[in-house]
Amino acid sequence: MPLSYPLPRRRFLASGLLIPVLLSADGQRSRVRSARPSRVPADVFTLGVASGDPLPDGVVLWTRLAPRPTEGGGMPRTPVPVHWEVAPDERFRTIVRSGTAVAHPASAHTVHVDVRGLRAGAEYFYRFRVDGQSSPVGRTRTAPAPDARPGHLRFATASCQNWQDGFYTAYRAMAEEDVDLVLFLGDYIYEAAPGPDRLRDHVGTGQPYTLEDYRNLHAQYRTDWDLARMHAAAPWVVSLDDHDVDDNWTGALPADPTLREAVPFAARKAAALRAFCEHMPIRLGRAGVGAEPRLYRRLRFGSLATLHVLDTRQYRSPHPRTLAQADEPWRTMTGAAQERWLLDGLARAESGWNLLANQVAWAAGDRRAGPRERYSFDSWDGYRLQRTRLLEYLGSGVASNPVVLTGDQHATWACDLRPDFEADDSPAVAAELVGTSITSGGDADVAAFRRVHDTLRAENPHFKYVDNRRGYLVGDLTADRLEARLRVVDTVLSPGPTTTRTAARFVVEAGRPGVTLDDADHPRG
Repeated sequence: MPLSYPLPRRRFLASGLLIPVLLSADGQRSRVRSARPSRVPADVFTLGVASGDPLPDGVVLWTRLAPRPTEGGGMPRTPVPVHWEVAPDERFRTIVRSGTAVAHPASAHTVHVDVRGLRAGAEYFYRFRVDGQSSPVGRTRTAPAPDARPGHLRFATASCQNWQDGFYTAYRAMAEEDVDLVLFLGDYIYEAAPGPDRLRDHVGTGQPYTLEDYRNLHAQYRTDWDLARMHAAAPWVVSLDDHDVDDNWTGALPADPTLREAVPFAARKAAALRAFCEHMPIRLGRAGVGAEPRLYRRLRFGSLATLHVLDTRQYRSPHPRTLAQADEPWRTMTGAAQERWLLDGLARAESGWNLLANQVAWAAGDRRAGPRERYSFDSWDGYRLQRTRLLEYLGSGVASNPVVLTGDQHATWACDLRPDFEADDSPAVAAELVGTSITSGGDADVAAFRRVHDTLRAENPHFKYVDNRRGYLVGDLTADRLEARLRVVDTVLSPGPTTTRTAARFVVEAGRPGVTLDDADHPRG
């Protein structure tokens, strides 16, 4: 029996003539005749389906054949042809296009199909078939046409889903939100070793180092029913952060270069990035299959919004050790090429809003009360001159209505972004909405967190709201405003039913930089 995910109902849209582009799992154009039909094991679709990186005329469809997902996959060492179908209705009464892609053993029998020629702003359903087996049905949606004027875009943000810290109850609620897309902002997997105090153990006996280790870990995460259902419910735009490779790594360096690990970091990083690209529904193309895949990219949603997806890991300078080093002009979070790409894209964006999908906090975060200061140098606090330069650019008016969407903190922050966080007269030039974790940190100690925050309010007046409960953000974007709701779950310590509630609402109004707190059950920060 194939897996089945009940999906919320929404309006069906008709489709026109479709022209597919077939990609193999490594992002290259695939010759179907290279794969000979062969018997495959039962239950190959254990990891479900996914879609991502929507364009006006296309979307990436993904699956992996893995009957034994955490034991190397369990597939024979031969290429396998995989049939795929796209339809405007979930019963597939009218299949508007179908084709065959190849699942290669060299890419863990993952499949990426980049379907083009789709109708803009339309909803589609898709599935895969192989050797008489059918995958779950996924639902996806293309972006509006570049010249379209969509009235509304609904998106969710998520990050930090440590398997060992809890169950994915937040995704169960998110699947009912009927979002147009999910922005995943880093830490899809965690490289932590299994341990006796964990709620549910990672596969393996230690940290991952090899390609097979990372593939098994990605596969384990995908076996979670709630995560699989959310992947099938909407297209995802996924970005990378540290735990996808190694905690707090920077560029070509691990967090602690003095440690001797089981595998050289360059090999470990290459294995982790390859497994990441294999398992995410991202459009890689020929430039994305090397040791350093280009993961920063840009998506357009008609005249309403441009989404700039950043990569704040692969190109960053080493961490500073002091505040003086954090002010050194050579330090960069993005690298020079990505910074030029971002500035050029912001200047050329012909949209009402500019959304930056970002992994680590932009806003300054002084974590010590009183005259002495303490910051996390893994965030943009470690790369201050570049941050100031970018915020001054955002304040110049070149980019309309910039909003930074961030993960990493295992907490929710709603912040005003200012070029100089230490100057009282420095104006707000943008808003930052930091979304909390899906599971990382487990159930929150809310009272302890608020006591700490109360002592830090004077140090961080640009923080409008803070909260450390588990959950996600849902953003409703129109030409006039962005309203974001913080949705929190009561617990992640049980796979059973839990209550999800709206804890706060944040508003960013067009033409008025910064964020306001609309309503909350939490004291104002």
